Amino acid sequence: MENGIIRVGLIGAGANTRLRHIPGLRDQEGVEIVAVANRSRASGEAIASEYEIPTVYDNWLELMEADDIDAICIGTWPYMHRTMVLAALENDKHVLTEARMAMDAQEAHEMLDASRLFPHLVTQIVPAPATLQVDQTIQDLITEGYLGQLLALNLRVSDGHGRADRSDTFINTEAPLHWRQNRQLSGYNIMGMGIWYESLMRYVGPATKVMAMTRVFTNQRKDEDGVLRGITVPDHVNVICEFAAGVQADLTWSTVTGLQTGAELWIFGSDGTIRVEGPPFDKVFVGKNGDKELKEHLIADDKRGKWRVEQDFIESIRGAPVTLTPFDVGVQYMEFTEAVTRSAQSGQAIYLPL
Repeated sequence: MENGIIRVGLIGAGANTRLRHIPGLRDQEGVEIVAVANRSRASGEAIASEYEIPTVYDNWLELMEADDIDAICIGTWPYMHRTMVLAALENDKHVLTEARMAMDAQEAHEMLDASRLFPHLVTQIVPAPATLQVDQTIQDLITEGYLGQLLALNLRVSDGHGRADRSDTFINTEAPLHWRQNRQLSGYNIMGMGIWYESLMRYVGPATKVMAMTRVFTNQRKDEDGVLRGITVPDHVNVICEFAAGVQADLTWSTVTGLQTGAELWIFGSDGTIRVEGPPFDKVFVGKNGDKELKEHLIADDKRGKWRVEQDFIESIRGAPVTLTPFDVGVQYMEFTEAVTRSAQSGQAIYLPL
């Protein structure tokens, strides 16, 4: 840092970087976005012009090696996260990487191991954001014993990633290939599965046993060049798993469940039940043993979380602990993600940690 100013370089200026990270970083006092490297020089210059970023690099490695940059924000797809994070650390730079953390569990472990060699540097992953408003309330209810003994958990997610109209949840066989459907770019990540598992871990901790069945209903799509590509990333996933907290869970993610929209989470205990649905996920419904129906549980304003990713990153560089999301949590959700594929391929239960 120079004169207390944290100088940030952007690698990959995708939708989330433009929507969230650029304005979020600029809201922080003593922070300057000084450089960008995008997929091409032309696209980098377009971002620099739009957001008044002074320096454009031809490639990400040049930006990484620049002496006048203190921190890196990685906005690429998962296939580059490991390589870029390791390069950032080797060049003595703090790093905020887009989720999902990596392509697979091995890459995630390598990233975590590398981060521990540079304890003076902040390593942070963009957190799963959907449930931020209700996370603390659900955690408090469970901790205070509202549910009694934790028993079971059901999650149904109608995944709309990549769709112009997320309310249209019927199978779409004509849509072009999305990067999330390209295993070379996304690895073992499937739809929004890892995002939701990260949220579940905030309530009931990590899973210990995973059994899964998956289907690819649309097994080929045209890429951006009009070339037909085969697809192995599932568009429907069923998971039965056990959590260390004793919870048995039934989880489904799908892009083919027509007229089912959004997501719904139920957490069942011996004494009570919690339900959350959305989007937006801004209300918690609860009921006790003996009640006839659920009722809304009022959430105090100071219990509502919010998006503060860039603020957390900058505060961590200045000495605060990383809260959401540290690399060890990323490793846990990448192990779960890989376990789902391993189980679906083998027909066997996979035990965690790997």
